[in-house]
Amino acid sequence: MICIKEFEFDAAHYLPAYNGKCEHLHGHTYKLSVQVEGTPDAEGMVIDFVRLKKIVQDKVLSRLDHACLNDILPQPSAENIAKWVWQELVTDLQSANYKLYEVQIWETRTSGLIYRGD
Repeated sequence: MICIKEFEFDAAHYLPAYNGKCEHLHGHTYKLSVQVEGTPDAEGMVIDFVRLKKIVQDKVLSRLDHACLNDILPQPSAENIAKWVWQELVTDLQSANYKLYEVQIWETRTSGLIYRGD
């Protein structure tokens, strides 16, 4: 089974290694989807949604929401943001019955990507 929790955060960034309009400072309302794969525990849950929300809030959203992402990543493309989010969550989203399965980052309603670790 795969447990899914979605989030939104607002952030600004610019892409200095990109030749185009995104090399200039601009912002997005990002959509983040975190997916955890596992088997239900004795309570019938892969992971409690409340626990998943708290981990993502503490490890990711508290740092990215209303931030300039260039203060965290030198080239904050969607690809690099997804990889960073994965690295922040992978340890805390691992137990005997579940593990982090996938991170999705959406910059717009029609443009996003999926990352499943290295």
